[in-house]
Amino acid sequence: MNTPEAKRVLETALICASAPLSLNDMKALFDGAVGLDTLRRLLDELVQDWQGRGVELVALASGWRFQSRPEMRSYLDRLHPEKPPRYSRAAMETLAIVAYRQPVTRGDIEDIRGVTVSSNIVKQLEDRGWIDAIGYREAPGRPALYATTRQFLDDLGLASLDQLPEIDGSGTGALPQQDFEALHQALPLLGDEQASLPLEIDTGLGDLPEPEFEPEPAIAPHPLSPALPTATDTPT
Repeated sequence: MNTPEAKRVLETALICASAPLSLNDMKALFDGAVGLDTLRRLLDELVQDWQGRGVELVALASGWRFQSRPEMRSYLDRLHPEKPPRYSRAAMETLAIVAYRQPVTRGDIEDIRGVTVSSNIVKQLEDRGWIDAIGYREAPGRPALYATTRQFLDDLGLASLDQLPEIDGSGTGALPQQDFEALHQALPLLGDEQASLPLEIDTGLGDLPEPEFEPEPAIAPHPLSPALPTATDTPT
């Protein structure tokens, strides 16, 4: 297969894909006839080909996909004018703390927020696919350690945690209360005006039963996690 035809096939697959395509996915398109170096070159060419258009080709945590450019958002929103429920402050704070301090336990989050973390909030974030338990801390009660997922990065349009916006105090062991507003702004898709990723509002109806986890060995460092210090654990 010649290069122009391979590029045409690759472009078509990316446009028609319902989820980001990894390099292995794209390699399978050509039954091994196109190597990874060639694929990367074709992807670079496609990125350039789509410059100046309303759609762009981007690399995310789980692969490559075409998506609308941010400046097109206000126009596309007119197709779906209904506004989903706003995110609760508690959910936004919890997710932001996990993103910037991972891996963390509920005790860590409570130390930073200064209030009890509802199991309902944790379950909502897990159900949305934004956080997951990746292991357990070797401490009394072996509390679960939470980290963000590739889905979280994909939904924010990021390829890695290193691309998260920097915030004041991000290099310290705890986040002061005044930094919470900065945390909200640092995760743009989670603001009240961003309505594409609805998350159920915290109802305050009490905690749901704790999810049951099978015991696991001590974890290795999370593959997506940047070198950030973890707050001191307070078992819950």
